[in-house]
Amino acid sequence: METGVIREGQERQEGLSKRIGSLFGCEAPDLRTYSPLALAFVGDGVYDLVIRTAVVSRANAGADRLHKAKSRVVKASAQAAQAEALLPDLTPEELAVYRRGRNAHSHSVAKNASVGDYRRATGLEALCGYLYLSGQEERLLDLIKTGLERTGEWI
Repeated sequence: METGVIREGQERQEGLSKRIGSLFGCEAPDLRTYSPLALAFVGDGVYDLVIRTAVVSRANAGADRLHKAKSRVVKASAQAAQAEALLPDLTPEELAVYRRGRNAHSHSVAKNASVGDYRRATGLEALCGYLYLSGQEERLLDLIKTGLERTGEWI
């Protein structure tokens, strides 16, 4: 069996999340049934991976330096600013997902962030999780890049 190879004339039509689900025998999720905090849980990891990848791609440095560069962008206040900067560009569906995440009642306590920033960051993470799980990876990457550029947090 060929893995990771796209034969001539064949296009990759499913996103990474669908491929993971298929590989591990998981059913395709109905994203409408996911809690906003479950979407944020996935989105936190996806967002972190995107930023880590960009940081390493720009500077092959020591782990401490990479961590500091990543942390500057991934912290709640930075994510909250990015979310606010993206609001005008969101589709009605994306805006609904963001709002559900922002308004979700988490039992977590914000560390080094205001409650408002923490909630807006959770909304952004829920949106990232939604886009990832729905196979909209290009849209996810475009929004993250736009948010970073608009807030001046570009790595």
